[in-house]
Amino acid sequence: MTTDTMTVRSLDAAETRERIAELAEVLRDCVEGGASVSFMLPMARATALAFWEKVLEAVARGERTLLVAEDDRGIVGTVQLITDMPENQPHRADVAKLLVHRRARGAGIGRRLMEAVEDAARAQGRRVLVLDTASSTAERLYERLGWQRVGVVPDYAYLPDGALCATAFYYKHV
Repeated sequence: MTTDTMTVRSLDAAETRERIAELAEVLRDCVEGGASVSFMLPMARATALAFWEKVLEAVARGERTLLVAEDDRGIVGTVQLITDMPENQPHRADVAKLLVHRRARGAGIGRRLMEAVEDAARAQGRRVLVLDTASSTAERLYERLGWQRVGVVPDYAYLPDGALCATAFYYKHV
């Protein structure tokens, strides 16, 4: 998907390795901006790189699809489709780590990434998608895109600053 100078596409394992520094920067920016995406402050660059190494390995094994949004300055957003499911759930996938760099927010990148991850899921025969979020901004996006809220678990995770936060769970049939 391309719009003006914005492109959304998947990366294979080799290109993920080549772009790992950019991916780490997006993750660190989101965590530093307060996003509850499994990491705490302060977030070392090595921690971000180690996370993306694990993603790269899963992409190489065919267990994840990594999508990125790029502008003329590089990667500004990313989302993952996790397809490594139990044998009784071959029709399902998890959507994880929708990340948009703070410099690029408000331009519809999150929406474009979510549309692309849904397209990738359909192309892989995945009909039920599940995700969770601790962000009210993300909740509004998901609901506008037709995701159904299942419920909220209070005190599910910590924000990067150490405060507890609730997490909302969503699903969508695609």
